[in-house]
Amino acid sequence: MDQAFAAVKLQNMYRSFRHRRMLADTIIMELWGHAIDFARLNISTTFFFQCINERSSNTRWTRIGFNASIVGRGVSENDEAQILAFQHWIEAIDPRHRYGHYLRLYYNRWCASNAGQPFFYWMDLGAGKEIDLPECSRSMLHEQSVKYLGPLERNQYEYTVSEGKVIHKQSGHYLHTTRGPQGAKWIFVVSTSGRLYVGKKEKGRFHHSSFLAGGATIAAGSLVAEHGILKSISGCSGHYRPTNESIERFLFFLGDHGVNLKGVQIDRVTPVIAC
Repeated sequence: MDQAFAAVKLQNMYRSFRHRRMLADTIIMELWGHAIDFARLNISTTFFFQCINERSSNTRWTRIGFNASIVGRGVSENDEAQILAFQHWIEAIDPRHRYGHYLRLYYNRWCASNAGQPFFYWMDLGAGKEIDLPECSRSMLHEQSVKYLGPLERNQYEYTVSEGKVIHKQSGHYLHTTRGPQGAKWIFVVSTSGRLYVGKKEKGRFHHSSFLAGGATIAAGSLVAEHGILKSISGCSGHYRPTNESIERFLFFLGDHGVNLKGVQIDRVTPVIAC
């Protein structure tokens, strides 16, 4: 009896240790992500003038390498991966992730200025810091900061498919998008490792790019579900510009997980505006 009790006690202690270790590893990944963001901000701003006498092709390639590592994250995991549409790269590489649709207005002004400064330095500290465009004021731009999820936060948006129904992985609740405000739009992405993430869109704050922090996907769009049962699927994503092939991949993903697609409204039209 004492041996059995000791064995159970030891197993519980091991599970507790393993859980704490996994949590600690996840927190370290989150902090590491913040450190990388800080490094990117430094390279995009003050680093430029710290190295003003040493600017070379190596310096420029360092900055390019940092930027490319963001939008290309996950590509190596899947041959069918889709990266962010080019016009939204600027949002992903902005350390503050200001909404790309508006940030690009300032980018266009910078292109026309020939300022000789990196865009984000020009924008926040340099010659362009006082520019306030009528199409999008500075205050509006800073308010429209898109949330980019870290590993811990991302878990809260992960869903699985069980017995043909879409279920929140952590809580076990069925996906039900028709609750809440009228006209709310629910968006999804499938990561290059095959994980499904779903959340409610908030313009200028939460977009398809939020789920994977600007990383690559194999499918993206919007959906409607009632009590875990899919009612409609759309290939609408201004950030990833999914193709009909990517929507087909998502449908195959669902069918492979037991979802009955008969009666599900499927919109394969890919819009050309941000959505």
